[in-house]
Amino acid sequence: MTRWEVIRKITEFIAEEMGVILRNTAYSPNIKERMDFSCAVLNDRGELVAQAEHIPVHLGSLAVGAIKILEFIEREGIELFEGDVLMVNDPYIAGTHLNDVTLMKPVYHGDLVGFVINKAHHVDIGGAYPGGISAAAEEDIQEGLVIPPVKIVKRGEMDAELVRLIRSNVRVPRYTIGDLKAQIASLNVGEKRVKELFNRFGKAVIDAWMYSIDHAERYLRKKLEGVEYRGKGEDYIELDDKLVNINVSVEIKGKIRVDFSGTHPQVDKPLNAVFGVTVASTSFAIKSVLDPEMPMNYGFFRVVEIRAPSGTVVNPVKPAPVSAGNVETSQRIVDAIFKALSDGFEIPAASSGTMCNVIFGGRGWAFYETIGGGSGGRPWEDGVDGVHTNMTNTMNTPVEVIENEYPIMVLEYSLRENSCGHGKFRGGLGIRRVYKVLEDSHLTVMADRVKIGPWGLKGGKNGKPAELYIIRDGNVIRLNGKCSVKVRRGDLVFICTPGGGGYGRPEERSRDLLVRDIEDEKISEDEASRVYGVPKR
Repeated sequence: MTRWEVIRKITEFIAEEMGVILRNTAYSPNIKERMDFSCAVLNDRGELVAQAEHIPVHLGSLAVGAIKILEFIEREGIELFEGDVLMVNDPYIAGTHLNDVTLMKPVYHGDLVGFVINKAHHVDIGGAYPGGISAAAEEDIQEGLVIPPVKIVKRGEMDAELVRLIRSNVRVPRYTIGDLKAQIASLNVGEKRVKELFNRFGKAVIDAWMYSIDHAERYLRKKLEGVEYRGKGEDYIELDDKLVNINVSVEIKGKIRVDFSGTHPQVDKPLNAVFGVTVASTSFAIKSVLDPEMPMNYGFFRVVEIRAPSGTVVNPVKPAPVSAGNVETSQRIVDAIFKALSDGFEIPAASSGTMCNVIFGGRGWAFYETIGGGSGGRPWEDGVDGVHTNMTNTMNTPVEVIENEYPIMVLEYSLRENSCGHGKFRGGLGIRRVYKVLEDSHLTVMADRVKIGPWGLKGGKNGKPAELYIIRDGNVIRLNGKCSVKVRRGDLVFICTPGGGGYGRPEERSRDLLVRDIEDEKISEDEASRVYGVPKR
């Protein structure tokens, strides 16, 4: 292994260690248990050098957000000193949504040599409803406290006035301030490790970082040699009684051009995805298809050109609301790109296609989690049951943690029988999560694939759509995919997530696989008989 490779690997490990520190010192279950955060190391120009294996929608946006942050502070005349830490959550700068608070710290070794950066999803950042994410928001300030790049730490000391301002605008200050301190601790360790790297290798680190970026560019260009491809894809986000289209064309010839022309104009609901989200979703989809193991840093973006027309749901103009664009529209961008590539590459059927955000909140508390679903059937194998897919990579919130921290009981957490899309290789099963509300509170659900299930490929059938409802006093109250409602003590909230689409024609599925599915109670005998003609026992 050459010296530049050693330095690259050490830098990647620094980002990973930053994540360990953030997880271990965080206060909120969303960060400590679900690990809803991401960490990276940047060079002195803010270009991505190394990232940890964290959340795809965070990581791709950091490549855009960091440079925008540096442009902002240069434009505003903000000077950075050793020990400073910048904080920002403005989606139109940082690149995701208000709940994702980005902290960025310069690293000096004599001169400025780079930055360490992290982004974490805070369970509440103010706004009209607990958790910030609201189906009713019509502009970004309704989604929470909007923070431009400011110094939360000045030469090693937290800004007490800024901390008081934040504390006064969130519902659970204990979580918010505690998690911010965890992010700062993570950056402090990252800064220390980068300095140790420079103490060991000197200015060779800068050369190695530049070589790593050049290497990633060369790697991708080599991967594209002899490849010529053009494809188009279209998919939809559900909004009230209409569908919002995402159109994309992908051209590969020496480089990759991804064009979202024809996509629906931005809307006055929070489905808009800021450009950073579109970049993150595009880079995830391209990397997944071409080579999941390819090196990922700023060099990738020298080869991939993304055109997202301003004023559309994939590149809105401020102050359009964007909280769900980060979590839901990001998923659909991936699906549209996969469709565009499906004629020339091995693409699975659509996965659940929703992060299925569930937010409860009341006086002095807020709970947030996303729920997985089924991944799509693959050209060679079934999809995976009950898993987070595409732009989310979080853990599950343990039931014990939920019941210890919040006035909520979890009555059921299971795989959703018969939810898969049928095919030669079936999609994975969705999840069924049932909550019992223990005090009057507020519920927001931000989900998709409620009307149209995840699509199948090559003759495979669609996965079963999501199903969301409340049982109150024996009555069923149906919920649409994007709603904010009051819930009462004793209400049962049912969240049933989509199964993945099927791949290949159902009649080609082997009898052995069907028997196994029936025995494992993934497909009922009635369903197997109806779809595949399997005789009942």
